[in-house]
Amino acid sequence: MASNGISVLVGTTKGAFLISGGGDRSNWAITGPLCDGWPINHFIGDAATGTLWAAGGGEWHGAGVWRSEDGGESWDIAKLSKGTVDDWAATDPDFAKMIGWTDAPLPFTDEFSSVWSLCHAHGVLYAGTKPACLLSSRDGGASWERVQGLTDHPSANSWNPGAAGLVLHSIVPAPDTPEKLWVGISAAGVFATEDGGATWERRNRLSNAEPCAQHDHPAAPRDGEIGHCVHNMVRAPGQPDLLYQQNHHGVWRSTDGGRSWENITDGLPSTFGFPVRVHPRDPDTIWTLPLNGDSSGRFPPDAAAAVWRSRDGGQSWQAMRRGLPQEGCFFTVLRQGMAGDTRDPAGVYFGTNSGSVFASRDEGETWEEIARHLPTILAVEVLDRG
Repeated sequence: MASNGISVLVGTTKGAFLISGGGDRSNWAITGPLCDGWPINHFIGDAATGTLWAAGGGEWHGAGVWRSEDGGESWDIAKLSKGTVDDWAATDPDFAKMIGWTDAPLPFTDEFSSVWSLCHAHGVLYAGTKPACLLSSRDGGASWERVQGLTDHPSANSWNPGAAGLVLHSIVPAPDTPEKLWVGISAAGVFATEDGGATWERRNRLSNAEPCAQHDHPAAPRDGEIGHCVHNMVRAPGQPDLLYQQNHHGVWRSTDGGRSWENITDGLPSTFGFPVRVHPRDPDTIWTLPLNGDSSGRFPPDAAAAVWRSRDGGQSWQAMRRGLPQEGCFFTVLRQGMAGDTRDPAGVYFGTNSGSVFASRDEGETWEEIARHLPTILAVEVLDRG
C-alpha cells in the first residue's frame, strides 16, 4: 500500500494499482487491483495527508470517485451516476442482493457516464467528466456539485467530441491563486477562469507571430486558432502563466495563460501524441512522447520508443531512448499516461496500453521497466511523500 517514499498511482481498465519504490526509487512492489476492478481513468493522491482518490466508471458501472484515507487498504465510493448495472438491479431483486445494490438516489442520475480526471488544489477536489463538465467537492469527495459557469459557457452547444468522446481531461490549478484554473476539453479546447469558476474564457488563439497554413484535418490549426483537440495540458513551475499542451496537431507553448499559443513542434518526429510533462523546478524542461499519427497506428515512429525532452522550452528536442524498446514497439501512451516526481534529479514515469510502466530516475537519460503485464493503462500519477 502507499507509504513514505514514491508511489506510482496507475489507473487501468481493470482497477487501480499502486507501485511503491521507497525513498530510493527502487525495489518496486505492485499492489492491486483496487477499487473493485472498476475502470479507473485517473488516480491521484495528496502528499500532505496520504489521501488517495481514483475516478472512473463507464456504461456498466456508471460514474464514481473512490477515496482511501489509509493508503489504499480500504476504499469508499461516491457514486455519481447510474450505469447498466443499476438498471439490471432495479428489476432483478436476486441480482441486486448478490451485488449489495441499494436504490439510493444518485446526484447526477444519467448526466454523464464516467469521471475522466481529478485535481486537488486549495482544499477543493475537482473532477472532469464524459460528456464534459467540471465538478467540485469541498469535503474530500463525499459530495459534489457542478461548476455551472463552465456548463453555461456560450460555446457549449458547439463543443464536438474527439475519438474518445467529449471529455474534460486536464484540470490545471495555479498554486498561488485559488481563483485561477484552466481545463482542457477534447475537442473543445482550453478554457480558463480567474474568478473561481463563475465565468470562463475560451483560449485557443494562435500567437500573432505564428505562421499557420490551412490543414485538412478538423483538429489542425486554422482560422487563427490552434485546433480544439487538446490532448493534455500542464503548467510550468515558477511562471504564473506559462502553459504547455500536446494537441492533436503538435506541441504548443503559451506564456500568457493560454490567451495565445506558439507551435514548438519543430524537431519532433511527428505532430501527434498524447501526454506532456514539465519539470518540477525548471519551466523550460519538458517531456513528450510522440506517436506516428492518429490514422497510422498511434505507436512510436519506426516502432522504436523514445521520450523526447527539451531543455529550452521547446526550441530544440532530444530523443531519450536508453532502456526503452527499439524494435517492434507498437504501444500507445495515453493522454494521462505520463507523470513525474519532485526529486533531484527529477523522475519521469509513463504507462502503456500494453500494460508496462517505465521509470527514469535521471530526467529521461535512462529508463527501466518497473511493471509489466498490467491491464491497459489509462493514467499515471506520482505520490511523493519523502
